[in-house]
Amino acid sequence: MSEAWLFVYGTLRPDHGGMVARRLEREATLVGPASVDGVLYRIADYPGLVPGGTAKVVGDLYRLSDPVRTLAWLDDYEECSPAFPQPWEFRRVLIAVATREGMVDAWTYLYARNVATFQRIEGGDFLA
Repeated sequence: MSEAWLFVYGTLRPDHGGMVARRLEREATLVGPASVDGVLYRIADYPGLVPGGTAKVVGDLYRLSDPVRTLAWLDDYEECSPAFPQPWEFRRVLIAVATREGMVDAWTYLYARNVATFQRIEGGDFLA
């Protein structure tokens, strides 16, 4: 796998301060703020991203130094690895991400279930 990027928008963001976010900070390089087209929903104490539309979801971009290893444990964290039964709540996909330097394709975790009963996070920033 060549250079790989990861867009995070919720509990993996560096300002979230959780244990998993801190692990990601140790294993990857924070590039800076980024955004994607989509809508953010409050699922529980975490958000879910649904792509598309004209709204923006705010997050952070990481450069992965060991994509295979990092994405494997992140898939476990997001419960979308082969160790978990389907249908999964999240799925990992490549998505177009806007940064200060331009566009990049980055991995992210999209919400894979119906969001009809969840509250939309206005402004698209889970940490705001």
